[in-house]
Amino acid sequence: MSIKTNKVLKVPEHLSGQRIDIALSELISDVSRTKIKNCILKGRVLLNEEVVIKLSIKVSPGDFLDITFIEEEALEIVPQEIELKVVEENKEFIVLDKASNVVVHPGAGNKTNTLLNGLIFRFPELKKLPRGGIVHRLDKDTTGLMMIAKNEKSFLNLSNQISNRSVTRIYQALVVGKITKSGKINQPIGRHPTNRQKQAVIESGKDALTHYSLDKTFGNYSHLFLKLDTGRTHQIRVHLSHMGFPIIGDPLYGRKRRFAKSTESELREIIEHFPRQALHASSLAFQHPGTGKKIEFSSDLPEDMKTLLDKLKQLTH
Repeated sequence: MSIKTNKVLKVPEHLSGQRIDIALSELISDVSRTKIKNCILKGRVLLNEEVVIKLSIKVSPGDFLDITFIEEEALEIVPQEIELKVVEENKEFIVLDKASNVVVHPGAGNKTNTLLNGLIFRFPELKKLPRGGIVHRLDKDTTGLMMIAKNEKSFLNLSNQISNRSVTRIYQALVVGKITKSGKINQPIGRHPTNRQKQAVIESGKDALTHYSLDKTFGNYSHLFLKLDTGRTHQIRVHLSHMGFPIIGDPLYGRKRRFAKSTESELREIIEHFPRQALHASSLAFQHPGTGKKIEFSSDLPEDMKTLLDKLKQLTH
């Protein structure tokens, strides 16, 4: 299904002599220049009722510009009423606090009951945006903060902030092993050579940098704060596992070392039944795409991780 919209605009004095794509970008601030260029190149722009297909055409005061946008609904997503914890919502973006056991985006085997199904139900306008406005993801069982763009201009802005590494993303993790000091892991990550479900530290992978800060140790377990410089798939989980300190409960990267040495049977039982990787996106800071002001959001540890942390305090020495 496609939706056609049309705008007719008069060129003001101050845009005299400007290229047509630049003039249109100035006059239509909520649409990306790339989209405007595509409209011109596809013959969907008229200058004084004449079709224009060259970006280099200059405009004059009093000229009439007629541009037609054809919006293809980018997503065939089934809207579903799913509980969403909205931390912030305005005309530019949404910040959510994601629950565990929620897949972010539909894929093979997950067509429904995803975060995006719930977003489209609550914010139907997101259907028009690439990936439904989602500019970064969290794994199914990772909890915490995510940002979603509400319009195309914000989508481009926030995506660029992610690409430029200017978004601050801080996570908390409970890991197997006693870490003695803070540091960083700078190891490339790519697809695992034999297990297609996994990522791995491999020479041919993409650069990946994770900073970790030690909060406290509990016997042979540690509570870490982690800051992502890059956002590779499963980055924190892969990096910590590669170091020999897998996240408690990680079903994919923590199987070989589920417990630390000398773990008491009661704590083993608790860890055995912890249903997910103990990883939470607790802080998110970025520039407001509308105002340019730096803004920050935080999220407390979810109850399951709080309980696990309490048990680590009680049952280790």
